[in-house]
Amino acid sequence: MKFLIVSLALLFLTAAREPSASPQYFQKVRDIQVASAVHQNYFVVDADLWAHARPDFTDLRIYTGDIQVPYALAAEDSSTATEQHDAPILNLGAVGTETHFDLDMEGLREYDRITLRLSATNFVATANVEGREALGEGAATRLGSSTIYDFSRERLGSSFVLRVPPSTFRYLHVRISGGVEPKQVLNAEISYLRESKAVWVSAGSCDAMEQRERETIVTCNLLPGAPLARLAFDVPHDSFNFRRTVTVFNARSTALVRGSISRIRMDKARPPVLAEELTLRVPCICNPETTALRVTIDNGDDPPLTGLRVEPQALERRVYFDPQGRSDLRLYYGDDKLGPPVYDYAKFFKKDDDAEAAQLGVEALNSAYTPRPDERPWSDRHPAVLWVAMIAAVAVLGGFAIRAILNVKSGNPPNA
Repeated sequence: MKFLIVSLALLFLTAAREPSASPQYFQKVRDIQVASAVHQNYFVVDADLWAHARPDFTDLRIYTGDIQVPYALAAEDSSTATEQHDAPILNLGAVGTETHFDLDMEGLREYDRITLRLSATNFVATANVEGREALGEGAATRLGSSTIYDFSRERLGSSFVLRVPPSTFRYLHVRISGGVEPKQVLNAEISYLRESKAVWVSAGSCDAMEQRERETIVTCNLLPGAPLARLAFDVPHDSFNFRRTVTVFNARSTALVRGSISRIRMDKARPPVLAEELTLRVPCICNPETTALRVTIDNGDDPPLTGLRVEPQALERRVYFDPQGRSDLRLYYGDDKLGPPVYDYAKFFKKDDDAEAAQLGVEALNSAYTPRPDERPWSDRHPAVLWVAMIAAVAVLGGFAIRAILNVKSGNPPNA
């Protein structure tokens, strides 16, 4: 009896082994043309990998012979590192028609922008910034001017950011020309922004525009498996002062995201103002079966934007690796059962400034490909045997229970 119970427990607890990586189990293979065997290299994930590798690219493996070469996958997204601090406002007042004040930058090592909080609305003004080491004394260094504005009446947004070169002055003196009174200056936030720009690649194409009543409709076709991240809108430069609501639908007419595109150009303002937002982030679509989107642009009662073009885009993804002096490298992929790799190289990855671009060869079928053996637990592969064993165990246990009941009724000890 004990043997039967232990055997059943072993059947239930039998677990599948973690599939191991081996070149023979990958369906696709490509040669890697290394740029330098002694420096960090990278190659760009392309349309063939989008279509035939797993959506998360965790089945990618680089081999030299039968030895794996560790790698790190990185998306070339924009990044920012920001230090933000509030700066005390000193000597706030009016000089003629201008608003003047000083900012105390004590404790800040470096900065390159000032974000004002203002209660003023419906204005355009110029803010000039000077740097000083002593408050109100000594020579001042001009750090530049910025246009600040608020278009609440036109519903076109606002901007109160002053940009200056990276600076370390103890004090900043700010002069705002027109449109803002001293009492409307509420506070100032100082920051140092380190930025790196995203790298975008095409993820498909879009058809010509179609007009339906108040809406402009564009159908976009994605490359198979493309990890769509945003839509980029190209609007001719002679179209400005617009803000349109954009909605993106999938093939089932489910709304994926809603946002807006805009361009503001106030030539009549002094100084002129130009600001635009012509991209719309979309939740990542990495399903190989999703290939069509419908983009609708609500024009309201305004005429449609002429010459509008839309392009689906994906973030460029790069695979970084160290050839370690080897040039006979091959990329394998197309193994649905393989788990993600775990490399120390990826855990401690740091992109080298002099990393060189390797090139991928033409995609080919792996001539050594062999389907993986069935590595499921024994119980998953033989469910009928498992059910027979379970029924037999229940029958045996039931027999022991009936026997015990009969012994009790007859007055015999349970173990007799």
